[in-house]
Amino acid sequence: MTNPFDLTGKVAVVTGANTGIGQAIAVALAAAGADVACVGRTPAEDTAQQIRALGRRAEIISADLSTIEPVQRVVDEAVDKLGGLDILINNAGIIRRADAVDFTEDDWDAVIDTNLKSVFFLCQAAGRHMIAKGSGKIVNIASMLTFQGGIRVPSYTASKSGIGGLTKLLANEWAGKGINVNAIAPGYIATNNTAALQADETRNRSILERIPAGKWGDPSDLGGAAVFLCSRAADYVQGHILAVDGGWLAR
Repeated sequence: MTNPFDLTGKVAVVTGANTGIGQAIAVALAAAGADVACVGRTPAEDTAQQIRALGRRAEIISADLSTIEPVQRVVDEAVDKLGGLDILINNAGIIRRADAVDFTEDDWDAVIDTNLKSVFFLCQAAGRHMIAKGSGKIVNIASMLTFQGGIRVPSYTASKSGIGGLTKLLANEWAGKGINVNAIAPGYIATNNTAALQADETRNRSILERIPAGKWGDPSDLGGAAVFLCSRAADYVQGHILAVDGGWLAR
């Protein structure tokens, strides 16, 4: 029997592939056999090096996804350099923190543009390519705040709630066209985006007290979930938001 998790011959685009969750997912996909286009505002040299060390091809695509200007180019470059596009991981994202009464329009727009607007239009560009060939896997990176409200991150919460709805909408439209659209909702993962929470002794303690696993997650904890959702093993999984959270939502 062939391995249902084998991604040999597949081409993946991973945004925000420089560090953290994006890097971990890109490397996990490569370990499963995929070639990877690593997209980031700064060149993802370290990620590409790790992928090549696994014997897979890696291409670096520089793109600032704070606007949709580079979206079509990202897809075109991946197809041109790696010969196709089978998998899209929408991981690039930013966060801004302030009390709701003090939150600025600039901070609202910056987060929504990167975390939601660019995600949709990248799904659209990749989706057109995938629909034309009749197959593809799209995985959006959601959040615990897809399910909960959080505090002091209104635009981030709105964007990640939007990711949940968008994932289901696209699954509804594209499942019959051979495209799987799902999402991963990371719990509290130790990355640059959560550095402020880790450094806040009170918040850090309250977070750890609620996580049944008793620890922050590592970016590598997301790799297996991504490989699953991008593989044949998930061919009948559609519009699902898979929480990888150490049990946070179970409490």
